[in-house]
Amino acid sequence: MKILQQLSHYRISRYFKLLFVVVDVILLNLATVLSALARFGSLDKLLSKEERTVSLLAALVWIALLLQSDSNRSIRIEPIESILWRTIKKISIHAALISVSVVYLKYGDISRLRMVYFYLIFFGLLMFTRFFSMKLLKYIRSKGYNFKTFIIVGANESGERIRKVLGKDLTYGYRFLGFFDKKNIETIVDPALIIGQFDEVENFVIDKKIDEMYVALHIENIEIINELIRICEQNMVRIKFIPDFQLYTKASRVEVTFYENTPVLMFRTEPMEFASNRVIKKIFDVCFSSLVILLIFPWLFPIIMIIIKLESPGPIFFKQKRSGRDNRTFTCLKFRSMHVNVLAHNKQAEKGDARITKFGAFIRKTSIDELPQFFNVFWGDMSVVGPRPHMVKLAKEYSDLISNYLVRQYAKPGITGWAQVNGYRGETKVLSDMENRVEYDIWYIENWSFLLDMRIIAKTVINIFKGEENAY
Repeated sequence: MKILQQLSHYRISRYFKLLFVVVDVILLNLATVLSALARFGSLDKLLSKEERTVSLLAALVWIALLLQSDSNRSIRIEPIESILWRTIKKISIHAALISVSVVYLKYGDISRLRMVYFYLIFFGLLMFTRFFSMKLLKYIRSKGYNFKTFIIVGANESGERIRKVLGKDLTYGYRFLGFFDKKNIETIVDPALIIGQFDEVENFVIDKKIDEMYVALHIENIEIINELIRICEQNMVRIKFIPDFQLYTKASRVEVTFYENTPVLMFRTEPMEFASNRVIKKIFDVCFSSLVILLIFPWLFPIIMIIIKLESPGPIFFKQKRSGRDNRTFTCLKFRSMHVNVLAHNKQAEKGDARITKFGAFIRKTSIDELPQFFNVFWGDMSVVGPRPHMVKLAKEYSDLISNYLVRQYAKPGITGWAQVNGYRGETKVLSDMENRVEYDIWYIENWSFLLDMRIIAKTVINIFKGEENAY
């Protein structure tokens, strides 16, 4: 404990980037040795000129990747999922660069299988050390060391929200000392947490030697804010501001960009607006839909077509105009699951709907009726994963009732989506059903990643076999 107490006096986090580089280079070399043992049973082949060159190149490339600004940043509130995704991206870039180098240098004796072993072992070692370091920090901080003390000026909703965020996990390493605000104000926070007024901040900062101050005040308090900046800068306290933009938007995530030197706040992040992400999603959509069309349609389609024709007269496919990306309409395909009726384009299917055929009920329950939409994906009107497209009439009605409804149209509609795997599919009986669906769709747009799409697809497959209550 004396060692921990001694170390707690130093800002070790300043040296995290250098420490990570050293540790990662050690792990990279360890992975090289272990991969050689796994592939060859000895280290003899690592002594060849080609292997030594590739090993040196691998170390240099990894160091270059680590020295990028976001590679090993020390963020106390970063979850392990974010670290996992960032590590996967770095490993993928590293593997691509090394592969291109091996081909360019014409190193035919480099074992491809050893390289596969290397990346699997290296990734495992990296994630183990990241996870272990988080657990170690959690232990150290649970003993009362390596904490940053902070106060919040502004006992309001924004201040309470940041207090809960910083205080919910020991690994974050924050210790809250109290709120400062006007006397006798109406507030949602516990009055016992309000320890002083604005004019008492300076003495408290000096006496307690706090590390950080969070300011959750409206811009109308500019004189107080300027005074707080002066106090912090004169006492080496890092000051951070919680903007009040959520007074006029409910967006959970925002993005700040700069037009020359002017900061511009955008209500939400949109990962799919980046060209690289659109390319990844497009390639996956084309490949996935092609596989379904080539491997499943040739034998399944004739069976479904025959059953639909035998059960009721009418076309095999049901075609409907639906709202797509940027609110443009497109023709959405489905297997026909109802008797031909005049209400098909205006009325949602209901539980026990007499229009639905017996076979139609089965293909709706198992989502087989949606399979023709893989042609929509292949043509580019839809994506495998995205907000479900609604009939044009329904989209118009809900865009008038729900203010942020059309935000979901920023993305291509999908065969399955985040709202659907969370239980929001089928008939919308009350307005809140659609509001919840829109909330999940917007969350998907703001938080898109390729891994999230894979997760949604996996949950969709599981739900198909389990059967869904709202699929009728």
